[in-house]
Amino acid sequence: MKIHILGAPGAGVTTLGKALATQLQIPCFDTDDYYWFTDDLLPYRRRRNPDHRRSLLTADLAKQEAWVLSGALCGWGDTLIPQFDAVIWRWLPVELRLQRIAAREQQRYGPERVAPGGDLHTVFEKFCTWAAAYDDNAENIRSRPQELAWLDALSCPVLKIENALELEDLITYTKSWLSTI
Repeated sequence: MKIHILGAPGAGVTTLGKALATQLQIPCFDTDDYYWFTDDLLPYRRRRNPDHRRSLLTADLAKQEAWVLSGALCGWGDTLIPQFDAVIWRWLPVELRLQRIAAREQQRYGPERVAPGGDLHTVFEKFCTWAAAYDDNAENIRSRPQELAWLDALSCPVLKIENALELEDLITYTKSWLSTI
């Protein structure tokens, strides 16, 4: 099975993708690893051009019979749509997402780097502002209105999960749905 998981920033898309892939014993790929140059000391600042990221991701996915792909690729990765057997969209309220983003970034980089005066503070603040606008910013291709429209155009089964569940319950729920398709 080839499963794509996307959704609101901070809603647990990557966490769900990794956990589901582990449960299904298939590889997991994350679009951020293709969208961004990830070897920088200051990550998530330099984007790869769309052709480059699409080429890298397509090559990696082609080596596998089954996979989970987490993260947004609306627009730049639409050529992969025919490969999807199922798509899962994840959303949580903005307040909860921003709390989760802050905790994740502090754990990932250390609280001093994202705090005022830290070398990642400006990047962190910009990301939080962008993430908070996800629900309403219809102008941005990475927004709730745009992703819902993108989902509506898919021909494969789509599961929308909009409630807070513990990871174990989320995996059980997702696997149960996948078993029906």
